[in-house]
Amino acid sequence: MPVVEKPIMGAAMISDDPLSALSQLPDAPRIRSRKLKGTIAALVLDASGLSPDERTALEARVRAAALGLPGVDHARIVLTTSRPERKIIAIGSGKGGVGKSTVAANLAVALARMGKRVGMIDADIYGPSQPTLLNAHTRPLAEVKTLIPVQSPSGVRLLSVGQLVPAGQALAWRGPMASGALAQLIDGAWGDTELLLVDLPPGTGDVQLSLVQKAKPDGAVIVSTPQDLALIDATRAIDLFGKTGVPVLGLIENMSGYSCPHCGTNSDPFGSGGAEASARQLGVAFLGRLPLSASLRIASDAGQPPAGEDDAAGDAFAELARRILSQLEIIAA
Repeated sequence: MPVVEKPIMGAAMISDDPLSALSQLPDAPRIRSRKLKGTIAALVLDASGLSPDERTALEARVRAAALGLPGVDHARIVLTTSRPERKIIAIGSGKGGVGKSTVAANLAVALARMGKRVGMIDADIYGPSQPTLLNAHTRPLAEVKTLIPVQSPSGVRLLSVGQLVPAGQALAWRGPMASGALAQLIDGAWGDTELLLVDLPPGTGDVQLSLVQKAKPDGAVIVSTPQDLALIDATRAIDLFGKTGVPVLGLIENMSGYSCPHCGTNSDPFGSGGAEASARQLGVAFLGRLPLSASLRIASDAGQPPAGEDDAAGDAFAELARRILSQLEIIAA
């Protein structure tokens, strides 16, 4: 009776998949799919969380490994990224001159100090101030028409039109051009950013509506001074977000009170308590108040956000940041 030899199982067994050898690579966990079509290896790699240089190196390593396999003459590689769980927070005001951008920059720094991976979009197209506030003037690089955010000294990633045009140059753009610029900032290479703050221009115009249409924020924070004129416009901003389905996380009262550094006398040049009363009437959270401060203005002009310091100002912004995170959790529940 003839003897039938059985194939030897294990390492010596020849695989039907010539690309199976790639599973032994250190980069194997990033290989999402592999197919051999004739002599062409088609590979999909997960490049999530990698810098541009790291993505290039990953592609080169896997390509070289694939071309080293028997029967492979060409390698076609596609890099993909999985978008992380990211929250977008709009920082708005109905009226200009209330310190919205300064508050936004310091909130971003406070959140970064809490261990969050924070990005900032300077959507105030006609008056971009975040490059100065965050000391991030470097022109961003682009990869395949995608802007790469600039890392500020405080750890906040920033994209701003102010980084792309010469200082002092007027932007005579109509609404569609401003909206197009905002879309390019939103579509930047934000990587593993967890919280993306958007510093909006004052008012309720094209940029606000474009933001809602392009990337609906998870929540909005409104900044106002205590005076009635600012609160009237802040109410309009709250109404806009309400009509577009964006939850308002709360209202911050800025420039609330002033303590004279010479005589110690306290005064209220813009009134007091108006934002808190308005928040109560409108049914939104009152997040807190910040005093009028010369030191805040000086530090902001120097690109050194006080939220990065261990002092009373730093503590105030840290508390506001904690309350914003708490409101995000409430609306997500």
